[in-house]
Amino acid sequence: MLRLCRPIWGARGLSKTVKTTDYKINTTNIPENSVIFSMVQPTGRFHLGNYLGSVRVWKDLCDLKRPDCKLIFGVADLHAITIPIPNGQKLRQNRAEATASILSLGIDPSKAIIFNQSQVHQHAELHWLLSTLAPMGLLNRMTQWKSKSNLKYGADEESLGNVKLGLFSYPVLQAADILLYHSTHVPVGDDQAQHLELARTLGQSFNRMFKKEALVLPTTILAPTKRILSLLDPTSKMSKSDSNQNATIYLNEEPDSIVNKVKKAMTDSISHSFYYDPNTRPAVSNLINIVSGIQRTSISEVEKDISHFRSHSDFKKYVSEILVEALREPRENFNMYIKDPHYLEQVSKKGAEAASELAEKNLKQIKDLMGF
Repeated sequence: MLRLCRPIWGARGLSKTVKTTDYKINTTNIPENSVIFSMVQPTGRFHLGNYLGSVRVWKDLCDLKRPDCKLIFGVADLHAITIPIPNGQKLRQNRAEATASILSLGIDPSKAIIFNQSQVHQHAELHWLLSTLAPMGLLNRMTQWKSKSNLKYGADEESLGNVKLGLFSYPVLQAADILLYHSTHVPVGDDQAQHLELARTLGQSFNRMFKKEALVLPTTILAPTKRILSLLDPTSKMSKSDSNQNATIYLNEEPDSIVNKVKKAMTDSISHSFYYDPNTRPAVSNLINIVSGIQRTSISEVEKDISHFRSHSDFKKYVSEILVEALREPRENFNMYIKDPHYLEQVSKKGAEAASELAEKNLKQIKDLMGF
């Protein structure tokens, strides 16, 4: 029976396997012969949270790409259906928008493999093989399935009984995604660090059982930007599914819309001074964090820049101007790519062929060890 346990994964346990990059990744973050893997769920066009959480690191990695390194970036459409999507066309559209968003940021398909997860059947096959090693207790302690099911600590048995198997076990699929390619490094947002530790645990269990270092244990790469929160509710992260779309800024947002959304963003009653304090000033701190992420500067540097502001309007104008300029090129690129579905399909098909070749080679080794 599932029980809603309190999380036990702490920073101390992750410290040896998680690396936080500087505001822009550099060559020292990428050892020789690295295989860098990451995926993003296709919820449609990207918003600021997607961009600053992990995907911008993909662009940095492309810029630093060396011949000895592999970059593998995917659209996690199998993960997307852990929250059922009753309209197949909606999933197809979300997938296309995700691919267009990836390309709009300058992620180059000649340097990185870009593909849809469902195009490479080995992901699902390794998911099953690893699920035979995955303890229910560890999965029960994962936090994402609880938050996505809107479960609170102490939820009743009926609520727990309604949790779908796919949602409960999707960290195992995520582990399969990563381990399938012998990934050495995985850039993710901080909310996924717990799942990366599970991937390491399952990899270690497999290697111990078959007495061979068959699965590579990955290192997590975290961007320094804190989680991007809703513009209207700083207790929640920015999300496409927010019922009030004024809470979310998209990469292809038009300038006037950006200005209007920032104008409506929650702040607080203090208008003569602006500084970062997520405990007492969460809304203002969220806007400062966004600027810090966009400009790749520290929070303290942003605080210096805004120290002379004496009104909310001046502060919000400053935030808007930075966002409008930063998102100009991604917006133009997205609008171009989304009008060319044939090209998007070509990129995904070519990427899937390259990914399948790697995946089949590695999965064959795993299956040989298991007796298949």
